[in-house]
Amino acid sequence: MKKILVIEDENVLRKNILKILKAEGFEAVGAADGNEGIAAAREHQPNLIVCDIMMPELDGYGVLNVLQSDPDTAMIPFIFLTAKTDRSDMRQGIELGADDYLVKPFDADELLRAIEARFKKQDLVLKRLEILSDELTRLQQFLDAKDGLMDNLNQELRRPMSNIKVALTMLQNKNTPEAQERYIKILEEEFAREISLLNQVAEMQKLLTPENVSLLCQFNLLQSRL
Repeated sequence: MKKILVIEDENVLRKNILKILKAEGFEAVGAADGNEGIAAAREHQPNLIVCDIMMPELDGYGVLNVLQSDPDTAMIPFIFLTAKTDRSDMRQGIELGADDYLVKPFDADELLRAIEARFKKQDLVLKRLEILSDELTRLQQFLDAKDGLMDNLNQELRRPMSNIKVALTMLQNKNTPEAQERYIKILEEEFAREISLLNQVAEMQKLLTPENVSLLCQFNLLQSRL
């Protein structure tokens, strides 16, 4: 159940909003002023806050500013209630981090549409974060495997090179066709192994696309491992 905090100093309006929200299946919590609202936001960690602007002692701008500076409450969607229609007032709230405005008087449908729009936007953000998290996990797993793979490839690449050098030396020192044929076959096998290992490196490089590298760099994962 979604939890909504309503911060409104007008008692009748606050009770009406809470009644509407509860009727729609939300868990609704009320606060009568800005300071009480901040305390309630920290205690209840609501999914959304509806807050009046014009309140005594601490107005809605002050409430939003305090909550935005607290990591525990900074990401909570915030809808302002206001009797003002001045663009500068709305712009001030948006610049502080408000998600929407409802101008008084408003009806239940307007309130519920605004809330629904905020929750839809929040759900989209959470889905994008989930996709990003899954992609990051996949790339992290690849990087973890890459370290061991690179060590193994390094050893494997050195082995055929060493065998090729030995085979070339032996080939130069053997005069019989049979001996030369034997070492030529060794050379062919070692060259084939070398090509196979190089192909593995090439396939691994394909996974490190610019997009994946950029993503890893954003999370400071690539620099610490390469």
